[in-house]
Amino acid sequence: MRTPGPARPTTAPSTDPAPPSATAPPVPVPAPDSPAPEGQPSEAVWDVVVVGGGAAGLAGALMLARSRRRVLVLDAGDPRNAPADAVHALLALDGTPPLELLARGRADVERYGGVVRPARVSEARADGDLFRVTAADGVVVRARRLLLATGLVDELPELPGLREGWGSDVVHCPFCHGWEVRDRAIAVLGTTPMAVHQALMFRQLSDRVRLLTWELALGEEDLARLVARGVEIVPGTPVGVERADGALKGVRMADGSLVEAGALTVQTRMHPRAEPFGPLGLELAENAMGTALAAGPTGATSVPGVWVAGNLADVSAQVGAAAAQGALAGGHINGDLVMADADLAVAAAAA
Repeated sequence: MRTPGPARPTTAPSTDPAPPSATAPPVPVPAPDSPAPEGQPSEAVWDVVVVGGGAAGLAGALMLARSRRRVLVLDAGDPRNAPADAVHALLALDGTPPLELLARGRADVERYGGVVRPARVSEARADGDLFRVTAADGVVVRARRLLLATGLVDELPELPGLREGWGSDVVHCPFCHGWEVRDRAIAVLGTTPMAVHQALMFRQLSDRVRLLTWELALGEEDLARLVARGVEIVPGTPVGVERADGALKGVRMADGSLVEAGALTVQTRMHPRAEPFGPLGLELAENAMGTALAAGPTGATSVPGVWVAGNLADVSAQVGAAAAQGALAGGHINGDLVMADADLAVAAAAA
């Protein structure tokens, strides 16, 4: 599921409990209590610090903890999908509330000795052969490797009343929410060329789909497909989303007409939560849906020792895919550390 987080005024607000404020006393972060590998500096250094405690970060941390790695997860506590009622299309866990899923994930990590702490990371940078991670409350930790999994922020179009229904009857992903809005009158906001694809996807779920062209210029091929599938084209400019008794009524147009709808779909612009990682010099990757951090198939970035997973690396990843990416990255990080530990042991034996 790719459901709905902090950065931009057009972003849907999170309903998740706020992370600790800057004035709250810092949450203590314990030092790793297992011995350092032979040849490694003796001061307290985590094998891996995971930044972000969503599906991707926790799955990566679980793989590492089960490999007896000293792993610390720092989580800001504002998951992208907090406004949604449930996670969908996740095998065996379909319908689980997002915050319940994360609570269960944290318990899994902690059962194997991993440590999960609430903290909003303000900076991560290289520190010699290690990495230094600084939290907003001033706590500093060091790690041999980093797994970054802070996700993304959905930027919504500027339209009065839109964000109030975000994650319920204002949606963006047919796989995340499509079943829940099936057979309703669905209005698609034409803010980007992806609106055509979105309209056709939701047409699979309802025979009452309207595309509000708004800023969109339709080509002949797109128009032919939409018409052939029975998608109604509504020209004009939306000026607001209207609700009655908490339920969506429709979209008010500039000419005064109301396009009635029981669900509204929108293409968000997706921005990575990557500001703290600027000092690392990571590369960005752009696509039609938004921006992510560039990484290879295992999550490895161009910066040695740094991996990324989940929506930070793949804007289209639903919860299941994000968790799989995190697990894959965690496995490869452990493999990387296994070889590094072997090399340290060889050097120590030769000294």
